[in-house]
Amino acid sequence: MQIGSAGIARVLCGLLAWSVGTVAWGAEPELDKLLADLKAVGPDAAGHEQAATAWQRLAEMDVSRLTSILAGMDGASPLAVNWIALAAQTVAERGSPPAADLERFVLDRSHAPRGRRLAYELLLRVDPSAEDRLVPQMLDDPARELRRDAVERVIAEASRAAEKGDKQAAVATYQRALRAVWDLDQARLVSDRLRELGQSADLARQLGFITRWKLIGPFDNTGLKGLGNAYPPESGIEVNATYAGKLGEVRWVEFTSEDRFGRIDFFKPFGNQREVVGYAATEFVADEAQEAELRMSSANANKLWLNGQLVHEYPTYHRGTDFDQFIDRVTLKAGRNDILVKVCQNEQTQDWAQRWDFQLRVCDLNGAALHSADERKE
Repeated sequence: MQIGSAGIARVLCGLLAWSVGTVAWGAEPELDKLLADLKAVGPDAAGHEQAATAWQRLAEMDVSRLTSILAGMDGASPLAVNWIALAAQTVAERGSPPAADLERFVLDRSHAPRGRRLAYELLLRVDPSAEDRLVPQMLDDPARELRRDAVERVIAEASRAAEKGDKQAAVATYQRALRAVWDLDQARLVSDRLRELGQSADLARQLGFITRWKLIGPFDNTGLKGLGNAYPPESGIEVNATYAGKLGEVRWVEFTSEDRFGRIDFFKPFGNQREVVGYAATEFVADEAQEAELRMSSANANKLWLNGQLVHEYPTYHRGTDFDQFIDRVTLKAGRNDILVKVCQNEQTQDWAQRWDFQLRVCDLNGAALHSADERKE
């Protein structure tokens, strides 16, 4: 059979395509191995020598493999993510990153937030117009860093409406930003702007702070013995029970915080006490079993339990109260979950030591607020 020159060309092109595809396919196991070596890196220099070799080879890969490298951040530890991110940036510096691949990666919400954010930043280098195209789609994004950009854009839109005197549009737009906001600074800004426009904003609910608790106290913390002493609430919550407290008989009282960030202040029901212990109990109803985070802040020594299991214990007093100061990953069971908090105040009398309180919110693993099912029905 005779094959013309055009036919030969087609055959050669087919062989070339098959060859290139085979090389690319064959390189994938190598990439997987390098990423596995980086993901295996641990504390105290464990696996660092092998990881350093893997990083060098990874950083020398062609820019066409960039999104595959970024995907290596999925499920990686923070330390491994740093290694992989640096390798990806090094690869991107050597050529023009594939814009279409990067955009698909950014829009794929199954990838790790850090990887998607880096992909977005690399995309803007080669296609600045992607910002206007992608950011409006990120208002409900599970990646905090990407959602923040979208919220910032909506805040700016609301500000422009307010400057033009269009109060109705400004209020509606700020409320849209508030429904999406996760970060404290943005939440505070939006709340303040709405108040200036005569509107209220339930920040505690938006951020997931639990505001309704049962409180009991004060128990004795003389000589800082209270944190280690297991007072009756630690054995089970009996809401109608009374116990011997530091100053006499104590019983559970209902308390609802009116603080915009859900601060539970033991001084309000029990007075300004020193060397005391207080407990707070609440219920959280989950629709299904799920991984979650309990995010708590307190200026006092404290303990936290979920369903009778100790979640954390922090013995330090008056170290400050950063937002989400303590973050603990937990498993919520379907239905009722019992949360118990123990907060200890010491003997200090300085003005900066006048705190006997805490804040606690329930979040998903991205930091988005979760709300108790019974609360959502109200």
